[in-house]
Amino acid sequence: MIAQVIVDVAAKQTDRIFEYHIPQALDDVEVGSRVVVPFGRRKVQGFVVGLSEKSSFKGKLKDLLLVIDEMPPLTPELVELSKTLSDQIFAYRITLLQTMLPRVMRANYRKILTPIDEKVKNLPLFQGEPVDLNSVSDLDKIVLIKKLLKQNQAKIEYLVENKAKKKVEAQYNLTQKLAFYQEIVKKVPTNAKKQVALLNDIIENFDQYPKKSTDLKKLELSTSVLKTATQKGWLEKQEVETYRDPLKDFEPEKNARKITLNEDQQHALDKIAGSIKNKQAKTYLLEGITGSGKTEVYLHAIQETLNDGRNALMLVPEISLTPQMVRQVKQRFGSSVAVLHSALSEGERYDEWRRIRRGQARVVVGARSAIFAPLKNIGLVVIDEEHESSYKQEDTPRYHARNVALWRSKFHNCPLVLGSATPSLSSRARAQKGVYELLFLKHRANKKSLPEVEIVDLKKIQFAGGQFDLSVNLVEAIQEKIARHEQVILMLNRRGFAAFMLCRACGFVLKCPNCDISLTYHKDTKDMQCHYCGHKEPIPKRCPNCQSQEIRFLGTGTQKIQEELNELIPQAKILRMDVDTTRRKGSYKRILDSFGNHEADILLGTQMIAKGLDFPNVTLVGVINADTGLQMPDYNAAEKTFDLLTQVSGRAGRAQKTGHVMIQTYNPEHYAIELAKTQNYEAFYRKEMQVRHEGNYPPFFFTTLISVASKNEQTAAKFAFAVKRQLMAKLHAPTIILGPTPSSIAKIKNQYFYQILVKYKHEPNLNPILHQLQDKAQEVQKTGLNVYIDNEPERII
Repeated sequence: MIAQVIVDVAAKQTDRIFEYHIPQALDDVEVGSRVVVPFGRRKVQGFVVGLSEKSSFKGKLKDLLLVIDEMPPLTPELVELSKTLSDQIFAYRITLLQTMLPRVMRANYRKILTPIDEKVKNLPLFQGEPVDLNSVSDLDKIVLIKKLLKQNQAKIEYLVENKAKKKVEAQYNLTQKLAFYQEIVKKVPTNAKKQVALLNDIIENFDQYPKKSTDLKKLELSTSVLKTATQKGWLEKQEVETYRDPLKDFEPEKNARKITLNEDQQHALDKIAGSIKNKQAKTYLLEGITGSGKTEVYLHAIQETLNDGRNALMLVPEISLTPQMVRQVKQRFGSSVAVLHSALSEGERYDEWRRIRRGQARVVVGARSAIFAPLKNIGLVVIDEEHESSYKQEDTPRYHARNVALWRSKFHNCPLVLGSATPSLSSRARAQKGVYELLFLKHRANKKSLPEVEIVDLKKIQFAGGQFDLSVNLVEAIQEKIARHEQVILMLNRRGFAAFMLCRACGFVLKCPNCDISLTYHKDTKDMQCHYCGHKEPIPKRCPNCQSQEIRFLGTGTQKIQEELNELIPQAKILRMDVDTTRRKGSYKRILDSFGNHEADILLGTQMIAKGLDFPNVTLVGVINADTGLQMPDYNAAEKTFDLLTQVSGRAGRAQKTGHVMIQTYNPEHYAIELAKTQNYEAFYRKEMQVRHEGNYPPFFFTTLISVASKNEQTAAKFAFAVKRQLMAKLHAPTIILGPTPSSIAKIKNQYFYQILVKYKHEPNLNPILHQLQDKAQEVQKTGLNVYIDNEPERII
């Protein structure tokens, strides 16, 4: 048999199938297997994408060297998906195959020097071991290595290392029958209390053995006690594989009530359940106001899927993957649930992924990359908050989880449910055309009315304190809620303390040396930070330009708001949630659990607090500045602002107490803010579609963004104009080509960016041109030019 392999070398020359002969000893090769193959002078990792009995290659095929895993990590479905996606999103196939796996399963390569001549084996360079060339930096050693290679006394070899490691744990098996332990316990000296405790546990819980070391440690038995028991022949020690469990801390709620669906929810469920039963690849858009019980519809639909003997995949945005959501799903489906998201350790993610691949998990819940979960027999795919831009990957490979979900839905003949209070305009337009079926949830599940929303015009009010961030109205409302022992959520979608540093003497603004953007002042870490490249530097005491001490920090961020609130409402306990406070594993859960237990009065944060939170005691939601996203130079700025305001407003009054929302803005008359006040999505949809139609933007046109970057601005511009000329020669009306123009942030990470935007309705010539450009991009990369192709970009700035 012959294996068709995609090798782990991302280049246009290698973006094709290579054939290898399968030796008889490797009879476990399947489509999806991860293998090691000879490739030139190297050994590389690869993936088997096909098997055949004959080859068109005239010479002798090389032998496949090794099958890495006992079970192919990729399913035939995912192998086929990689082929389709590579054509659609202009990414090499190996890049997609690697993206489908946990990071620890990507190959780790080592370049080593091994002696050939017996005379050099004892040189101090080797010390009895091959030399890892990646770690050699000493000049004398480098000279010696070159000499040995030239004289053919040593050779370079390439090793492929597997970083993925199973977790093993000691398990103790019984070696005798019950009567033996009942007899032996009488003979053990009474002062050997731990041995007696072990024997009593064996006698009382005989049927519960074998037990793992973690279980026995609960009896306060030390390793030495277990070692003695093993030496005496009472127990037999065995190393067994165990899974790292990311859900171990999620205890199910006691006395959790069974939810009865209302009429709208039941109607939506009946439609979805019909498609599950009939194995229909149908797409539903579930549009429901915040608090209307979309999650409950998903959970009931998942139960229907499991009852039908099939499996379910549910995606939620990373920032909505709250402990509350995970707890809800585990409550319903227990140990059959696997979770996949960025907060997991690499080991946890590897184990969860293997549980899915082995068929030990039937429900997968995760963020964007979970769309590639190796789940078989899928009967339902759900994407919650489908409008979220985080479902689109911003770097290579630039896939959109919704498009992958559509493909998998068709492959498995199962329904796809897209849910949102504020659907993306493209999804809503498809539903209007009948491509998707629209399902409405028009009322809150608990029959409570939507919160009362008050727009605070910052041009006409009085500010509290010495800053210009918190209005007197908002501060008084916070104080009133705290006095009633109710809780408050405050959102400002900007982290840090101040947006920039300004010298009042000369007007100098401290900028990042790598990016064309000002540094943000972070008071807690006492430094200036770039939120694009991560550059940090100390806070200057004098202006770097004129040495004046007239330095001011302008703009505002979550740190500054926290400090203001501490001054204005000293009795309030505040928790802050942003990127800076949630870096450590488990911090997200700790903050939310603390707020849920009413250990704080105010939860202050960025957009990560806008979605997925359900706290019954929250009666006030305040938006510090609704304009932060509205002024972005992006065609969908209004849509993102409306979405965010609607979502965060929905955090108020979700239980018995009435909710109140206060939105501070300098643009109260803007339609995105006016319509968010009443959560009137239908009116917003009509208005925004009119704006998009006039500007020839999605969903009326498809878009492709071509970005050219170089450390030399003229080089980037020159190549961008050459690309424009090629497009102009091959593309025809009504296709629109805009640019090249510098990006709104012209320099990021020392690279100058020029952009071309192609807007088209139907353009058969575009795909071939972009594939040619993808190949050309590899050639020009040697000259310091980088070219990026983004199909249907989420941001055009």
